[in-house]
Amino acid sequence: MKMIKNPLKKKKELTPEEILQMKQAQAYQKGVADIRDIISPSSFEILFDYIKLGNTFARTLFIYEYPRFLDSGWMSPIINIDITMDISLYIYPQDTEDVAKKLRAKSSQVESSMAMEAEKGLVRNPFLEATYSDIEDLRDKLVTGVAKMFKQAFYVTVYGESLDQLNEYTQALENIFGTQLVFTKHANLQMEQGFNSTLPMGKDELLVHRNMDTEAVSVSFPFVSSTLTNNEGILYGANKVNNSLIIFDRFKLQNYNCVVLGSSGAGKSYAAKLEILRQLMFDADVIIIDPEKEFQPLCEAVGGSYVNINLNSAQVVNPFDLPQNLTDYEDQRDALRSNIIILTGLLRVMLGQLTDEESNILDKALVETYAAKGITEDPATHHLTPPLMGDLKQVLESISGGENMALRLSKFTEGSFAGLFNDYTNISLSNRMVCFSIRDLEEDLRPIAMYSTLNFIWNKVKSERKKRILAVDEAWMLMKYEDSALFLYSIAKRGRKYYLGLTTIGQDIGDFLKSEYGKPLISNASLSLLLKQHPSQVDLIQEVFDLTDAEKNFLLQCGVGEGLFIAGLNHAIIQIISSAKEDELVTTNPEQLRQMGQE
Repeated sequence: MKMIKNPLKKKKELTPEEILQMKQAQAYQKGVADIRDIISPSSFEILFDYIKLGNTFARTLFIYEYPRFLDSGWMSPIINIDITMDISLYIYPQDTEDVAKKLRAKSSQVESSMAMEAEKGLVRNPFLEATYSDIEDLRDKLVTGVAKMFKQAFYVTVYGESLDQLNEYTQALENIFGTQLVFTKHANLQMEQGFNSTLPMGKDELLVHRNMDTEAVSVSFPFVSSTLTNNEGILYGANKVNNSLIIFDRFKLQNYNCVVLGSSGAGKSYAAKLEILRQLMFDADVIIIDPEKEFQPLCEAVGGSYVNINLNSAQVVNPFDLPQNLTDYEDQRDALRSNIIILTGLLRVMLGQLTDEESNILDKALVETYAAKGITEDPATHHLTPPLMGDLKQVLESISGGENMALRLSKFTEGSFAGLFNDYTNISLSNRMVCFSIRDLEEDLRPIAMYSTLNFIWNKVKSERKKRILAVDEAWMLMKYEDSALFLYSIAKRGRKYYLGLTTIGQDIGDFLKSEYGKPLISNASLSLLLKQHPSQVDLIQEVFDLTDAEKNFLLQCGVGEGLFIAGLNHAIIQIISSAKEDELVTTNPEQLRQMGQE
């Protein structure tokens, strides 16, 4: 049989000891700080036309009158002013039918006033005519559903460290509003309600409203950016909209890559060199691939190592080198396999198109070439002396079907090309800035030298994790070939793992988009610097970077050293700025270089 509890049964009475414990717990809770205690000011003093929060002064203003017309960017000077403030915008929808009835009555009233003045023989009243026209226009929009009516409240709370500073900031804001014929008042005797109305709580305690239609409400939305900057990093330039500084640390972003695009003479190399010079001051090592010998003065000025790669140079990079001192076990196991894949891409650039049969033979030959030196997938063998290009040629000659590739490879292992591609590496990356110049090479050899040098740099990057920037100027040379484009893209994808930021510098975005890896390479850059563009390229730029028509037109008309600075989804109009000493080190102006005796 089931027992049913009696609902009228009295609860068990607490003992004196339990009552005492409960009171003690309640007394303890009263003495514990909660979230309100933490965020609240030490004092809150309300006066006639301002309030005092601890040592901070605050004053709330509200807008009571707007002009007939306002541009969509009228809020920009207010948002961009360097004053601490809170802005609240309250919008209340109204019943369209009710508003239409009131407008009809108001229209009849204005029309009657106009008729009475005409009967008296008075001169036409432009004010009444404009009012009548506005009312009728708004009635048409409401009836056709083109617009709706709203009540809008606009409040601003200004903060200052002293009363004098608060008065100064208030006056500055009132002047900005006044230049746009927007009139404000202080919320006198309602400063507490005004302060509460600008807190992020959605409470409108002032209730100072103006009637607005859809168009008028839309132009009040503050779709402008005050600044595009981080609290730390290097100076990239000045924001031309509000004269604020654009300061960013690319090593704090999602990835560390940057793309610099612009037409010839737009200032690409200038901007890249300026960033490099400033990154050196923040403990970043810099490695540069320089096809046009533009970075030599800067490299020598900061005490860097300048490596001039040419057919007569004693400085050589052996593409068969393996990375040393790898800490990751997976990297150690994959070191040989990864280098063989990279070598295959290099040899495709050197030998031209390969058939499937030749690709298989080449892969086998590379494995045997390393094996002949005792190097296998075992990481313990990777410190042994690596093979040379001549060793690969001998192996190809010994394999059936490899004779033709050996013949094509012979020009890189014998004669004038042998010193460039068939010797042991004698270059060090120990200096904080190392620049590889390939200007003195034949045009056909430049992509090969860039590829080989990038492979050497990549192996060194994997061997030691430290903050580095790899800048590749005239990157279109690598984008022409599928294998070299893939290699550059893989560096962009994997560089973050090794604390490496890739800076890709190019003229025409079309050169990038011709390769299937071009657009992914651009999309894997957290920072983009777009300088003046040629009309034939600007439509592609707009599509790839999702620019507005105004931004597109700006890139067509901007001057040297001006452009768009893009960090993620944020865009800013930038002016590259430098000191006089920096300008001497990074300038590429031929006349300026001639005057300085550098050319």
